[in-house]
Amino acid sequence: MKKIQMVDLKGQYNEIKEVVNSSINEVIETTTFINGPKVHQFQNNLEDYLGVKHVIPCANGTDALQIAMMGLGLKPGDEVITADFTFAATVEVIAVLNLTPVLVDVDPETFNIDIEAVKKAITPKTKAIVPVHLFGQCANMEAIMDIAKAHDLYVIEDNAQAIGAKYKFSDGKEVMSGTIGHVASTSFFPSKNLGGYGDGGAIFTNDDNLAHVIRGVVNHGMYERYHHDVVGVNSRLDSIQAAVLDAKLPHLDTYNNKRRAAADAYDMAFKSVEGITIPKRSGDHVFHQYTLKIQGVDRDALVAHLQANAIPCGVYYPIPLHRQKAYVDARYNESDFTVTNQLVKEVISLPMHTELEADQIAFITKTVIDFVTNK
Repeated sequence: MKKIQMVDLKGQYNEIKEVVNSSINEVIETTTFINGPKVHQFQNNLEDYLGVKHVIPCANGTDALQIAMMGLGLKPGDEVITADFTFAATVEVIAVLNLTPVLVDVDPETFNIDIEAVKKAITPKTKAIVPVHLFGQCANMEAIMDIAKAHDLYVIEDNAQAIGAKYKFSDGKEVMSGTIGHVASTSFFPSKNLGGYGDGGAIFTNDDNLAHVIRGVVNHGMYERYHHDVVGVNSRLDSIQAAVLDAKLPHLDTYNNKRRAAADAYDMAFKSVEGITIPKRSGDHVFHQYTLKIQGVDRDALVAHLQANAIPCGVYYPIPLHRQKAYVDARYNESDFTVTNQLVKEVISLPMHTELEADQIAFITKTVIDFVTNK
């Protein structure tokens, strides 16, 4: 059995190395390192894949979120509602812009933002909702868009973990994640379902005017060289990363299908084991992470047991955002975060990537089950 890895980027690279190497060499030979043809080619191909009018590449996923908020013209003091159970970048950019983060609890099964909690959090100062499509499946976007319309709010999709996932509305209409809200952000961090060989990100929107503003923001506020029309930042996807991403984009659906197949194998092994709750699939799921809930067992002891058996794993996330030192706020009551406070004690994410093999999954599942059933 091969060594088990949390993410096997080398194995994935070996499958497409000739195309990747050729694309990188083309950038090096032409020396078009910034805003070169590969960036525009990737942008156009991703627009076609997603069925969205505008993709604006940028330097990383955190910048993508910040730039989306800058493009919308949110002002200091405006309240932005988002999930308590997610990576800190989502709330970080809200604070960086001197907006007011409003953290709310999540659904106990999907781990995505709780709709009733969103409704309760709305005040006259609320200007936007940031649903995070956590671990690879969409939040309840139909309900979120209805809430936003009723209260005249912006919706900014954090699509860093769910690129390639589809969302189906109650009328049967199906669209890609990141194309539903007013604007969306994504990350091309190497471990993502569509990952580069360094940092990268992008913003998506169907709004022509917003896209125009954002294109200025990512490039120092310039539409014409040395003419700074809006307050901007320096956040550009470099041509080498665009070349890598464009080489990988045609394989994204295959990558996601491989992740689903690995998740199916995990599900089959765990579904009848007392003390283990497998991931809820509320719709299409592309499994950026495969995350179990463990009950009646010391989760941290399980982590140590897996590591002792050379099985990598992760706890995403061990501390709620409302308890993080940077984001503690007297407005928050622990009673409003009962689900998140429980999840941080129970969740564990197992290896999930496109190169997982049957014998590896068998060893991982047996090791987990033996520990859980013997405790």
